[in-house]
Amino acid sequence: MIKKFYIVSGMSGAGKSQALKIFEDFGFVCVDNLPIQMVDGFIDMCLSRRDDKYAKAVISIDSRAGESIDSLDSVLNYLKSKKIAYKIIFFNAQDDILIRRYSETRRRHPLGVSVVAGIKLERKLLRKVFAIADEAIDTSHMTVGELKDSVSRLTGEKSSKSRLNVSVVSFGYKYGVPNDADIIFDVRFIANPNYVHSLKYKTGMDKAVKFYIEKQKEFKTFFSLFSKLIAYALPGYIKEGKSHLTVALGCTGGRHRSVFTAEKLAAFLKNKRYTVQVNHRDVLRAADNGN
Repeated sequence: MIKKFYIVSGMSGAGKSQALKIFEDFGFVCVDNLPIQMVDGFIDMCLSRRDDKYAKAVISIDSRAGESIDSLDSVLNYLKSKKIAYKIIFFNAQDDILIRRYSETRRRHPLGVSVVAGIKLERKLLRKVFAIADEAIDTSHMTVGELKDSVSRLTGEKSSKSRLNVSVVSFGYKYGVPNDADIIFDVRFIANPNYVHSLKYKTGMDKAVKFYIEKQKEFKTFFSLFSKLIAYALPGYIKEGKSHLTVALGCTGGRHRSVFTAEKLAAFLKNKRYTVQVNHRDVLRAADNGN
């Protein structure tokens, strides 16, 4: 059963790709640049599913469809015949803004002509779509966060903590810093359990290691301040439209201190109702001196 169905169109460079990412964050199945001739089949597939995976769907149809975009009426008639409520959202921007965005990204226009000529031709190809759109969003001066708010308002999907996926990663500096980390913090100032013989071959998930680290006054003060800082920053990332954030915590070998701190931070964030995944990148590597 299809509960929500949107057709996204608009000018190249006006934010359609970013909008599709936002729809995905809201749980929609998104198909970009779906050929007009294949839309009926996609609709039938959505209707044939017994689960809710395709209950919310978005297709993107734009100038890349060429002259076949004139067949959009047949798609709309098919949706009506299946009693599927739909909305067309058109993403637009001022010509000078589009030209500037192309200049900044150094991308060629998808119609294969100069940017200025491409914008002019694209407006001509999409004039009928623009005329029948249910909503038009001008992204000329929008931030990603404002775009997300607009999509949220139009779809009735609420932005919330659950929309920000937080990955908490522990790692060992001796194996390199994670390339995809947004926030990195070094916890090597904490007294090292590696130098306690009974703890050397344990990990930060073992009770004895947890007790050794948590009893340290320095750790208690640090974690109180650090966790509050992260909790303070996350709403700002959500407001700016960020959907995934990676916090990486490192010690020498990624076996004791970083593992325990990552587990504690993940539990703290889960308690605040964020969606959190934990990854101990180096915990299975052989224990070595200096961890």
